[in-house]
Amino acid sequence: MARSTITGIDVGTYHTKVVIADANERNEKGFPKVIGIGIAESRGLRHGYATNIGDVTRSIEKAVRSAEEKAGIKVKKAFLGISGIGLSSITVSSSIVTSRADAEITSMDIDKLSEQTEKDIPKPSIVNRRIIYAIPLEYKIDGNVVLGKPEGMKGNKIELKMLFITCLDHHVADLVQATNDAGIEVEDIMASPVAAGFVVLSKSQKVAGCVLANVGAETVSISVFENNIPTSLEVFPIGSTDITNDIALGLKVPLEEAEQIKIGAITGSTFPRKKLEEIIAARLSDIFELIEAHLKKIGRNGLLPAGIVITGGGSALGTIDVLARSALKLPSRIGTLGILDNKSSFKDATWAVAYGLCIWGMHADSDSGNIETTFNNLIKRIWRKIEGAVKQVLP
Repeated sequence: MARSTITGIDVGTYHTKVVIADANERNEKGFPKVIGIGIAESRGLRHGYATNIGDVTRSIEKAVRSAEEKAGIKVKKAFLGISGIGLSSITVSSSIVTSRADAEITSMDIDKLSEQTEKDIPKPSIVNRRIIYAIPLEYKIDGNVVLGKPEGMKGNKIELKMLFITCLDHHVADLVQATNDAGIEVEDIMASPVAAGFVVLSKSQKVAGCVLANVGAETVSISVFENNIPTSLEVFPIGSTDITNDIALGLKVPLEEAEQIKIGAITGSTFPRKKLEEIIAARLSDIFELIEAHLKKIGRNGLLPAGIVITGGGSALGTIDVLARSALKLPSRIGTLGILDNKSSFKDATWAVAYGLCIWGMHADSDSGNIETTFNNLIKRIWRKIEGAVKQVLP
């Protein structure tokens, strides 16, 4: 039976956000219409991972109740975003010799190649980690790049570059348990930085190449997109809370006052404006250095035409886009949801993950019952060049 509503849950270190959408109604972009949103202060989390499952459960319960009241429904199932410093990615390249005497590549060859890439993941990179999903980035036949799956083509050697998005196994288990304990069945999970990309980034940006950076309270997560697919993902243990701490130390003010100064709620001559700007710029420079180092590692620094798109609570910091442009030598802008909505609190991109989960859920097979199968089915529809399908989620 077709679902009538979709719920996305984004458990962040600072806030837990819930979005309930109507699966049968669409907004001006063809996305599911939002009928309820809920937010609660997150507790029991540190750098995105659960330190107290009971506290995390209570945060989820509070946010869900708030969304339920606005939507006028009871939430029983939801799609859950996975974030935090336990989240990471690794790219593996493997090759095999085709099995048939006439060198025609079969589906068995492709399956064998996919299995080989998983076997070739370095053991230290996968110990205690769960593969959330695998995304084929590039196929080669006898050294030549081919578009789409090479099934039916001919060649002696086929190669595959595969992106594995992984997370610490206990981190996934803890978040799923906390959600279940809140009375919500987890239909599926998705990496939060990828989910946000459904809402914040346009297809043209993802095709040309861009990096989506979410500046959260205690983490900064980045996902790199090219050819309309995620090609890399990383999370750094630094965030806007570090800026608050720097302001408190630099201006010798209490943490609560430092937070208000950071977000612009306190202005005036009570503190030196130039010194405040220097404090914020110094910490943001640290963040952009980490991003630049990662882009250099994957060979994409200065080579992403659509630049960097910044979201998260930290994106509200005054000149963050200017500093990003200068540090990364890339076009820079602040991400937005890009939709019209009569709920004033649902206009900023901090809701991107929860809403992105709803968009993803709109296309997911709710009856699969398999955490990895659902995403793989969606990948086939979203990224046509990689999986050979014909349907796109985004316009």
